[in-house]
Amino acid sequence: MIGRLRGTLLEKHPPHLLVDVGGVGYEVQASLTTVLEMPAVGAEVILHTQMVVREDAQQLFGFASTAERELFRSLVRVTGVGPKVALGILSGMTPSEFVAAVRRSDLASLVKLPGIGKKTAERLLVEMRDRVETLEFAATTPALVAAPAETGDALQEAEHALIALGYRPQDATRMIEAARREVDETSSEALIRAALRSMTTR
Repeated sequence: MIGRLRGTLLEKHPPHLLVDVGGVGYEVQASLTTVLEMPAVGAEVILHTQMVVREDAQQLFGFASTAERELFRSLVRVTGVGPKVALGILSGMTPSEFVAAVRRSDLASLVKLPGIGKKTAERLLVEMRDRVETLEFAATTPALVAAPAETGDALQEAEHALIALGYRPQDATRMIEAARREVDETSSEALIRAALRSMTTR
């Protein structure tokens, strides 16, 4: 079981990361929250990881903090919530925001997240209500400060990142277009942050 990676960030294409550890490249899937906290390609990173093994695939998921990984582990135990949906939840909310939503039974905030319908949101509120009280979020490891995005089609990269996390293509396009009108910076990171922020504040 791989629980932690420390190495050089080779690629950053939300929600995928490629980390070189001693000459071995680890492909890691991460929440947009974690990806946006990553430094520029070529810098050293530390990721807390969780491996999910299935009959047809072995997937490695990475998190900037132990709090995020802990919540991921709890989410995938909820009926109907797999790793992709859990990653979508963590992309739209921080662990503390999710806990707060569950505590106040905030169904409206949960159904805004990618892949979450009303029934799944209701199930999350029921099954996570007791679990969130036992989650330990004190021991977290902050990620390195993010650097400016590399050149490229920032709009397309931002849209692809949202689609990969479960947003419908038309919704991703609408969210990024709205985000572009709200922020001065046009990097993919800035656009994604603005898009996700608008989803949690509407």
